[in-house]
Amino acid sequence: MSEKVWIAGGGVISGIGMDLQENLAAFKAMQPGMTAMEYLHSVHRNTFPVAEVKADNEQLADMARMPENTSRTALLSLIAAREAWKSTGLGDISQYRVGLVSANTVGGMDKTEDFFNTFLSNPQGGRLHQVIQHECGTVTELVADAMGIRHHISTISTACSSAANALMYGTRLIRNNIVDIVIAGGTDSLTRFTLNGFNTLMILDQQPCRPFDETRTGLNLGEGAGYVVLVSDALLAHIHPWARLSGFANANDAYHQTASSPDGTGNYLAMKGALDMAGLQPHHIDYINLHGTGTQNNDVSEGIAINRLFAPHFPAMSSTKSFTGHTLGASGGIEAVYASLALRDGIIYPNARFEHQMKELPFAPVTAFSTGNDLHHVMSNSFGFGGNCSSLVFSKE
Repeated sequence: MSEKVWIAGGGVISGIGMDLQENLAAFKAMQPGMTAMEYLHSVHRNTFPVAEVKADNEQLADMARMPENTSRTALLSLIAAREAWKSTGLGDISQYRVGLVSANTVGGMDKTEDFFNTFLSNPQGGRLHQVIQHECGTVTELVADAMGIRHHISTISTACSSAANALMYGTRLIRNNIVDIVIAGGTDSLTRFTLNGFNTLMILDQQPCRPFDETRTGLNLGEGAGYVVLVSDALLAHIHPWARLSGFANANDAYHQTASSPDGTGNYLAMKGALDMAGLQPHHIDYINLHGTGTQNNDVSEGIAINRLFAPHFPAMSSTKSFTGHTLGASGGIEAVYASLALRDGIIYPNARFEHQMKELPFAPVTAFSTGNDLHHVMSNSFGFGGNCSSLVFSKE
């Protein structure tokens, strides 16, 4: 049984870049990805800014070397997962026992929506190949087939904590000797169903979002994919590890279908549980990648839990969703890549557009990008609908 699980590499595609290096360049240049909708066709196009991946499906299909009728969710997933694998330098994937644990919340819904537009106007005109990728697990299977992954394939869908939970499950697979390597993370594309659902909840901002700012009025949706490559101790000599996944926990505050509990019970339990597994105290954490959606409820809830656990000495913290938007099922994977890279390169990411201190909290997020920081332990938070709260702790060694 392998006790330690390492991050051997990572890959990201998001509204701020087509790969990890472009993402980092956007952070350095303070260039968030929120724009008017270009690729998603919605009546809200000029109302709600979104952080779209800056490519249409034809361009993404060419990058992924997949048919153009593949769902956008799967295309994003394959691009990021391939980048993650390539970054490890491990070579031919068929030489290893490899699993894929991938999260998403929309599956191939982008294609289903296109089908129903055509079908409703002409029942003979709908093309059924547009709906066969609808189910969330189909996205994972398409990516596994394209990459030649056979030893274990799982899909996780627990709303916005999905990809963080994928890393937890992947770690357990390695520790129990089911596989030696797991590509773990998540993917989601923008769909009209998602946009309209969040609009119904009245938590979308009509301006670029401002996480942890007193004037915040909601979130911006984003899309993308992010994956890390988890490896066992047995392969440590074959990689240059970015970090170690030293602790994790999932908790549920059982408060509301979509809202977090006002006192942040689930948030606190997830963070505390992750620290306990890692054998750390709160003061050991050097940076927190906040869940930080920019909604009134979420930021207060997370902030109260952080104050309860870390006061009076708070680590540096920021919400990278101020750049990427809220990528839903992908967010925990994208932010796990950012957190792992933060340890490798001493990076602290900026919280864009923060200007006004929240009256409920005694701390404020970091607003400038920096490198060369002496980081030893980093926490990444992902808190989802239904009170499903997950926290990951990454350590330098």
